[in-house]
Amino acid sequence: MPGDSSSLTRLRIALTVFFALDGFVFAGWVVRIPAIKAQTGASASALGLALLGVSAGAVVTMTLTGRLCRRYGNHQVTVVCAVLLSLCVALPPLTHSALALGLVLLLFGAAYGGINVAFNSAAVELVAALRRPVMPSFHAAFSLGGMAGAGLGALVAGVLSPTRHLLLLTLVGLLVTAAVGPVLLRHEPPAPPERDVPAAGVRRRSDGRTRALVIVFGLIAGCTAYGEGALADWGALHLEQDLRASAGAAAVGYSCFALAMTVGRLSGTTLLERLGQTRTVVAGGTTAAAGMLLGALAPALWAALLGYAITGLGLANLFPVAVERAGALAGPDGVATASTLGYGGMLLGPPAIGFMADWFSLPAALTSVAVLAAVAAAVGALVGTAGDRETVHRQEACR
Repeated sequence: MPGDSSSLTRLRIALTVFFALDGFVFAGWVVRIPAIKAQTGASASALGLALLGVSAGAVVTMTLTGRLCRRYGNHQVTVVCAVLLSLCVALPPLTHSALALGLVLLLFGAAYGGINVAFNSAAVELVAALRRPVMPSFHAAFSLGGMAGAGLGALVAGVLSPTRHLLLLTLVGLLVTAAVGPVLLRHEPPAPPERDVPAAGVRRRSDGRTRALVIVFGLIAGCTAYGEGALADWGALHLEQDLRASAGAAAVGYSCFALAMTVGRLSGTTLLERLGQTRTVVAGGTTAAAGMLLGALAPALWAALLGYAITGLGLANLFPVAVERAGALAGPDGVATASTLGYGGMLLGPPAIGFMADWFSLPAALTSVAVLAAVAAAVGALVGTAGDRETVHRQEACR
């Protein structure tokens, strides 16, 4: 078992790279959605149904990835899913109908869901071994990768076709996996600190109250991740369609969101130390709600970009906090539940936005992000104290 600092450092760097690669590939796909929508001739609702393929593929895979990780290991599953994700991102621009797009997005969603469960599980083990609250740094890497992917998309939108652009992402993904994957494959997951391991014959119970709190924290993660998924898939289209922005300027919108989220997560540890988890959730949800109202309803491009940035700052640390709280309450099972609900919100949000855009308008549909961010803040305030007491009780019971 790797326990020395150099081994843990190498593992941390490798996992950080895979988080960044995931964000880079995913953002590269989402900034080309307007072009692929035009290519397929899909309506907003048809595009929403096609995007549901990502959700369906991810949800099915998430239910199986835990078993695969237990059987083959978190590190091995992470590397395999990285290869699959890199290959699948090249498929959407090869389609010419909403149905075909939805089918290939099933594969893309399966790879995306699998790698997220695998490397989050690996990160939880590493955080426990390091005994430091570094989980926000991994999610910051995802956001930084997303910013880089969106920025590259903005640069090449007028030069490369979606087919060539996404094929370039495939090559980058395979090269990065070949370079960094062996680090994960050579090292076993780190052993947890002895003080965190229950004594022999003692099992961590999961009573109804604990399960309910875990689900609540999972719902907070889902509400906030809904906003990330909505902006990823519909943010650029809103700027291009409703504010008449160019393809390059529209792609900058997600870059602003991803940059702000990266800054928020890089400062997440300091923020948590000063405000505490409950106040961080309340402040973040409130900030995101205000930012998304501006981003969705502003009549000018600059104001919408500002709103996207404020939304990114607000949402930055809500998902990592929710996953951490669930894990403190119920261990790996809590992390799995909260992560599944969280990524479910990210992946189910885009098709919901598509239907609401057809029924009302895209700006009105995007205000649902503000509503759910406010809900996350309210729920966080209500359950924060109860969650703190239950966490202390669980930790004392396991000693």
